[in-house]
Amino acid sequence: MSSTGQALVLAVFIIATSIWIGGYFAIAVVARAATRTLAPSTRVDFFRALGRMYFWVGAPALIIALATGGVLAHNHASGGLFVTICIVAALLLVSFAVAVAQARRMTRLRRRLTAEPETDSLQTRVTREARTAGLLRAALGVFSLALVFLGAFLAV
Repeated sequence: MSSTGQALVLAVFIIATSIWIGGYFAIAVVARAATRTLAPSTRVDFFRALGRMYFWVGAPALIIALATGGVLAHNHASGGLFVTICIVAALLLVSFAVAVAQARRMTRLRRRLTAEPETDSLQTRVTREARTAGLLRAALGVFSLALVFLGAFLAV
C-alpha cells in the first residue's frame, strides 16, 4: 500500500477508534449523571433512546476501527502479538453482541419493574442483571483499551 493510502487508512482508524473509545467513556459519564438526576421510569426511556442512537454510531465505529486496524496490522501479520490482538478483537466483538442483547433484556425488565414495583423477585432479577451489565461494560472497556495498547506495541 502506498504511503498516502496508509496515511488515509490510519486517519480513518484514529477517527473510528476515537469515536468508539470516546463514546464508551462518554456513556459512562452520562450514565452516572442520569442515575443521579432522573427518576427510574424516565431513566429507562432515556437509556433506551440513548442505546438505540449510540448503537448506530458505536457499532460502525467499532467495525471500522477493527477493519482498518487489521489493514494496518497486515504488515506485521505474524507472531504472538498479532494472534493476541486477533483474540482480543474477537472477544470484544462477542462481548459487544452479548452486551447489546443484555441491554435489551435489561430495558424490558426495568419497564416491568416500573409497572410492578412491588414484585420482589423481579427486583432481585433486575439487580442481578444490573451486575451482569456492569461486568459486560467493564469487559468492553478492558478489551477496547487492551487493543489500543497491543496495537501500539505492534506499531513500534
